[in-house]
Amino acid sequence: MSCTHIGDIARLQPPRLSQSVHREECTQCFDNQDSPLGIDVCLTCFNGGCLDKDRHHARSHVAKTGHAFTLNVKRKLRPSANRSDEEEPPAKMKKLAIVEEREEDKYEFKTVLKCWKCDAENGLEIAEASNDPHVKSLIDGVMTSMSSARQSEVKAWEEEITACEHTLMLEQLATGPLAASGLAHCTKCDLKENLWLCLTCGSLGCGRQQFGGLGGNGHGLQHYEETHHPVSVKLGTITPEGSADVYCYVCNDSKVDPDLSRHLATFGINVQTQTKTEKSITELQIEQNLKFDFSLTGEDGKALEPVFGPGLTGLSNLGNSCYMASVVQTIFSLPAFRQRYYPTAQAHWETCRETLPADCIDCQMHKLADGLLSGRYSHPRPHASGSPSAPKETNPLAHDSPTPVFQEGVRPAGFKALVGKGHEEFATMRQQDAEEFFTHLVTVLRRHAKKVGADEKREPTEIFAFGMEQRLECGECKRVRYRVDATDTVSVPVPAREKGKDADGKTLYEDVQFKECLDIVTGTEALEYQCPACHKKVIAAKRTRFATYPQVLVVHAKKFQLVNWVPAKLDIPVILPESDELQLDEYLGRGLQPGETELPNDEAAAPGLPQFNEAAMAQLEAMGFPTIRCQKALLATGNNDAEAAMEWLFAHMEDPDIDAPIQLASSGGGGAPEPSAEQISMLSEMGFTPAQARKALRETGGNAERAVEWLFSHPDDTGEDASAGAGAAGAGNQAKASGGPGGSSELPARFRLKAFISHKGPSVHSGHYIAHVRTEEGWVMFNDEKVVKADAESVRELKKLAYLYVFERV
Repeated sequence: MSCTHIGDIARLQPPRLSQSVHREECTQCFDNQDSPLGIDVCLTCFNGGCLDKDRHHARSHVAKTGHAFTLNVKRKLRPSANRSDEEEPPAKMKKLAIVEEREEDKYEFKTVLKCWKCDAENGLEIAEASNDPHVKSLIDGVMTSMSSARQSEVKAWEEEITACEHTLMLEQLATGPLAASGLAHCTKCDLKENLWLCLTCGSLGCGRQQFGGLGGNGHGLQHYEETHHPVSVKLGTITPEGSADVYCYVCNDSKVDPDLSRHLATFGINVQTQTKTEKSITELQIEQNLKFDFSLTGEDGKALEPVFGPGLTGLSNLGNSCYMASVVQTIFSLPAFRQRYYPTAQAHWETCRETLPADCIDCQMHKLADGLLSGRYSHPRPHASGSPSAPKETNPLAHDSPTPVFQEGVRPAGFKALVGKGHEEFATMRQQDAEEFFTHLVTVLRRHAKKVGADEKREPTEIFAFGMEQRLECGECKRVRYRVDATDTVSVPVPAREKGKDADGKTLYEDVQFKECLDIVTGTEALEYQCPACHKKVIAAKRTRFATYPQVLVVHAKKFQLVNWVPAKLDIPVILPESDELQLDEYLGRGLQPGETELPNDEAAAPGLPQFNEAAMAQLEAMGFPTIRCQKALLATGNNDAEAAMEWLFAHMEDPDIDAPIQLASSGGGGAPEPSAEQISMLSEMGFTPAQARKALRETGGNAERAVEWLFSHPDDTGEDASAGAGAAGAGNQAKASGGPGGSSELPARFRLKAFISHKGPSVHSGHYIAHVRTEEGWVMFNDEKVVKADAESVRELKKLAYLYVFERV
C-alpha cells in the first residue's frame, strides 16, 4: 500500500544543531531503540515515542499534535561487538574520550519512515521512501544529530573549563628554546612524570601528589610562590590539536589557554609533534570517583544477592550522577510519591498540556515512577558474553560487577537535564551534594505545582514540610520573640572527638549518639543582639525547637572540618537508638508562654533582611564561619551559592566591619530599585500575583531566581507593603502565617528509619553515594544500576556513617 501523503513531507526540515533528538528512548517511559519495536521519532518536533500496545506513546503524540510522520529506529549490537569467551576482556575505561567510539561501528541501525495518516493505529511503514533525496536527508539528519541521551553522555565526561585573565594576558620572558635535557625531570628533584612547565619563564616543576598514587613534591607550586608566575602546562598532556592541562595558580583552577601553541613555541615546543602520554586532571578525578564504591559482598565473603521486581529497579550511572540516583530511589520508596506519580501516569500522559514530554516536570516524574515501580525494567541484564565486563557493552559508565546478573538500570537523563536546567551546579555533570539536590528537587516540584495551579497541600512534597520554632530571649530585660521557619530538613552537627588512628594513619573518631546531635541543634546558644526594648547591645539566648513534625523527617548529618580552608568529610559513627526509632516529644516548642513578654518589632534595626539560603547557610556555618559573616557573604554573592560565598569570605576576612551588624536600606525594601514590567510578568506567569512578584523582587534586589525562592518561602504574603499595618504583622516572620509551616504538633512524635543515604569519599562533592531502603522483605541497597539484598552487617556499619537519614512517622 502506497502513501498518498508523502508530498507533505517536503515541508519538514532536518533537526537544527540546537534541537534535542529523542531517538534513543521514549520521553514518557524507558522503552528504547534496543527493544523489538524500536522508537518512533517525530519528524516535526523530534519527540521519541514507544510502540508498546499498552502505553502507545508514539500514537498518543501523533493524536495530540497532529504530527503525521515518524522515523522508526531500531538498534542492535553488531556481531563483531559480541566478544567470545576466549577473547581477552576489554580494558577498563580510563579516558574521557567516549566520543571517539562511534555508534555505527558498534551497532546496526534499522530505520523506516512511517505515515500515521494512512494508519492511525500503528503507522504505515513506507520502506521505499528512503529513496527520495529529501526523505533521506531527513533520516540522515536524525541519525547523525547528537541525541539528547548522547549529549548527556558526552557532557558526563567533560569538565567545564574556561580561559581566565591570566591565560589571556600571559606575559612571557624571552628565555629562548629549552634544551631537551631541561624537559627530562623536575628542576628541583628527579621526578620524570607529573611535570608542569611554567609558561612565563620555562621552569619545570613537579606537581602535587595526585589521585592514584601519582607522585609529586609540589615544586611547581613552590615556583609560583617564589615568582608569582601564574600559569603552567602539564607535559605529557599536550596534543597536536593544541589542547593540554593548563593550571592557573592565581585562580587555583584548571583553565584553557587559547594561545597555547604560540606560548609553547616560545620555548621551542611544537605542539604538532607532541603525543599525549599522561592522564589529565579530569581523567584522574573521574577515575578516582569510580573507585569510591561500596562492597557488594556480605560478611561471609559471598556476593550479595541481586533482587528484581516492582520497586527494585536500578538507575544507570550517567557519570557523576549517584547523588541524584540515591535521592530518587529514596523518595520513590515513600508511599506519598508512589501514589502521586505511579497509578496516575497514564491519565497524566493523556491530559498533559505540554507539547514535548521532555519539557514537563510531571511527565518526567511519572516516567521515573513507571520505570522504577512497574518492575518492567527490573530483570537481569541480557548480554552476549558471560564476563563481568559485559555491562559496559551498553553503558560505558556502568560499575564493574563481580557477577553478570545485575540489571541494566533505567537512564534518567531526561529527568536530570530538566530538573537541573538553569541551575549553576545541577545543570553540570559534576558530582554534587545529595542533601542539596534533595532540597533543590523539592523546590522544583513545588514551583511546578504552583505554576500549574495544583493543590499544594495535596502534593507529596508536603510530607517533608515542618516548622522550626526560634525563641530569642534578651539577657537583660528577659523579653522574648518567637518565630517559626518552614523547612524540609533538619541539619544536625556531629561533634568530632578523635580517639586515635588506624594502621593506615587514618583518624578514628568516637561514636556519637544520635540524641546528642539533636540535643545540640535544639540547645540554647548565646549571641550578641541589639535589643529593641533595652536599646543596647546585649547577650541574648537563642533556642530552637520543633514547632511541628513532618510526616517524613529528613535529617542531614553535618560531619565536616576545615582542612586548609577546604571542607573535608569526617567518618564519625552516629549511633541510632534501638530499633531505629526516634521519640521527639521533648523537642516540641510551646510558643509564647503565660508570663512572657514579647519584644517589640525591630524591623527598623534590620529592614528587608532576605530569607537566607538554608543549605548554603548550613554549609558555611559547618565550616566554622560566624552566622553574621555567612549572611553577609550570601548577600554579596546572590544568596544561593555556598562556594561563591566562601570565596567572598576569604577575600574579606580582614575587613574591619566584617562582624558589624548588617545595614540595609529603610523598611519595606524601599531602597531597592523598582522591578521591571518584564520581571513582574515572568513571575506572574508562574501563578503569583503582580503584587507578590513586585514585593519579592524588591526584597531580593531584583534577582529573579532569589525572588522565586522568596515567594516559596513566603507563600501567604499577599505582597502588600509591610509599612501598611506593620503593627498587625507580628507574625510576619513566620514562614506560613495562615496555613502554618506544614506538619503537625500532635504527640507522640515517634519516627522509624525508612532509608539512609551513605557516602564514601573525602568530600560530598566527590566520591560515591548509595541508598539503603527498608522494604517488607528487609533492607535493600541501591548502588546505581545494582540493586541487592543488603546483609545485616553492611546495614549496621553504613548506617553509622550515613549522610542523610529518612524517618517515617509511626
